[in-house]
Amino acid sequence: MWTIIATFIFVFGVLLFVFSGFMPLFGDSKKISVGKIIAQQFMAAVAVIMMVGGACRLFVPYYLVKVNPAIVQDMVTGMQEQQEREKEIAIRKVMEEEGDNMMRRAPVLGNREDAKKTIYVWTDFSCPYCRRVHGELARVMADRDDVRVVVKNFSIHGPLSDAPARAVIAAKLQDPAKAAELTDMLMTREFYTQDDLKDQSKIAEKVEANVMKMAKEVGLDTEKLKEDMKGSEVAEEMREVRDLAQRFEISGTPFLLVEGQAFPGAVPAATIEEALDK
Repeated sequence: MWTIIATFIFVFGVLLFVFSGFMPLFGDSKKISVGKIIAQQFMAAVAVIMMVGGACRLFVPYYLVKVNPAIVQDMVTGMQEQQEREKEIAIRKVMEEEGDNMMRRAPVLGNREDAKKTIYVWTDFSCPYCRRVHGELARVMADRDDVRVVVKNFSIHGPLSDAPARAVIAAKLQDPAKAAELTDMLMTREFYTQDDLKDQSKIAEKVEANVMKMAKEVGLDTEKLKEDMKGSEVAEEMREVRDLAQRFEISGTPFLLVEGQAFPGAVPAATIEEALDK
């Protein structure tokens, strides 16, 4: 549509420019008035503007797409980088204002007491990439004792994720250390089998039963755990995880916030270490 309009403007500009050149021939050619000269120059100027504008509209897209597409790519990349910078600034502000509350109910791994560096991870126990990044975070925590990892359980795989997510949050109400231990166990071991998936109507029940076995293994009171999993503290944490994900534009897992820097996907330990040291 715009190509047709630009072509029309260009052609009309050419015709107008040609017509302006013949203006002195109209009327008495021996008496060229100042008004006629001004009109001729004005018409020629308008014609030139139309030709230049039409030509630019026709040629610039061709130049950007066919001749030098790198310009478009640089513009897009620059806009994306600017958006990422603005996003990180907004995230840092939220973390400064709400950081303590963000870790109040969530399981915390690593140095829970006096860590100087904090990593937030939006994760899902049924996500293979989340399990991979859990291993990378474990390497980081093994290398240094100034880091804590706040686990925000973004339960997006339904019954396969819901029970373990609620269990580790409820476990913190009993014992923060055991909540961390249960989190690690659920991330490094299988808590459901292919047989468990055969009867779709009983998946949630079987997953919860398997999670309770692991909870008992780490020394948690499973009866209290089941009760707390239905309580308001767990529900509030689950709601907060979703709300923060929406504010930070998190659409999938894993997603890491390392000292205010955003990292979607299963980033390696080296990248996390580099971000911590900035």
